[in-house]
Amino acid sequence: MSYKNFPMVPRVIFGRGSFNQLSEIISPNRLNTKAPFIYLVDDVFKSNTWLTSRISLSYDDKILYISTKEEPKTSQVDQLVEDIILTCKERPSGIIGIGGGSILDLAKAVSILLTNEGSAENYQGWDLVKNPAIYHVGIPTISGTGAEVSRTAILTGPKLKLGINSDYTPFDQVLLDPELTKDVEKNQWFYTGMDCYIHCIESLNGTFLNEFSKTYGEKAFDLCKEIFLADNLSVAESQDKLMMASWHGGMSIAYSQVGVAHALSYGLSYYLGVKHGIGNCLVFDHLEEYYPEGVALFKTMKAKHDIELPQGICANLTDAEFDIMIKVALSLEPLWENALGKKWKTIITPEKVKSLYQKI
Repeated sequence: MSYKNFPMVPRVIFGRGSFNQLSEIISPNRLNTKAPFIYLVDDVFKSNTWLTSRISLSYDDKILYISTKEEPKTSQVDQLVEDIILTCKERPSGIIGIGGGSILDLAKAVSILLTNEGSAENYQGWDLVKNPAIYHVGIPTISGTGAEVSRTAILTGPKLKLGINSDYTPFDQVLLDPELTKDVEKNQWFYTGMDCYIHCIESLNGTFLNEFSKTYGEKAFDLCKEIFLADNLSVAESQDKLMMASWHGGMSIAYSQVGVAHALSYGLSYYLGVKHGIGNCLVFDHLEEYYPEGVALFKTMKAKHDIELPQGICANLTDAEFDIMIKVALSLEPLWENALGKKWKTIITPEKVKSLYQKI
């Protein structure tokens, strides 16, 4: 038996207001005055001086505001890398991502492509990256995705939605400041929180389960139940706990995998552009066959917070359009194996996947 020697985020700071320490944290990693720090920031913060005024720019440092209306694409990574190369005098000292999972994944991918030749699509898959990424920092402003701690940067390419899964993907530094999540809209808070919850359910019920994954998954699961079902938490306590649930949920899949919901969600995202959090919710709502207890609890959480999911988004798709999504979903073989075991191909057929999509 050969075990994977996974990397982990080597440095992390947690605390309300810790964002104020960003400058002192990253400054020792500045290579020289011509090698800037590039900040990739969700453009929702463009006029938010409460956050942006605390980003200290020196020398040639710059902020690039990034739209997250669509899931991150390989072409978007390639364009960002080209722009950075053309406008910077030297290779940057580091990439700092400030935002949700999309921004964090872009920051990871850009840091990799600055030291590895070719297009981002060439590195979609497992362990294809040859050279270490440049210094990169993740600062989540919404909790649940686990992108701050994972070894993948999930991108939509011309053929597939698939992560850059490598030992060079994890951040060198993560800054966890729960205050940064204070303006997250309720539905988005729920969808992204459920991404964490679904990480736990898929990990804890998977065939890859081991004590490493189980320990993190159980803690994240308990936190999710407290956050989404209890009535005794203050806003600050809920923010703190969900940020740590996201961390533990992300860690729970480091030595295991996600499962059916994520595989199907990738298909929705690839063809219909459905964002990851809500995509997971749309799919998970119909997965009683695979996760009966997890789905029942999900429905309880959904009702408690008055969340109504969109209906009929696949109602008018043609067979050819379904086939595109089915191909993407079935390409994620490790996810299906974790969910159903090594003989998953005898259980899951294109027809079965289609029948699940038709419910959404």
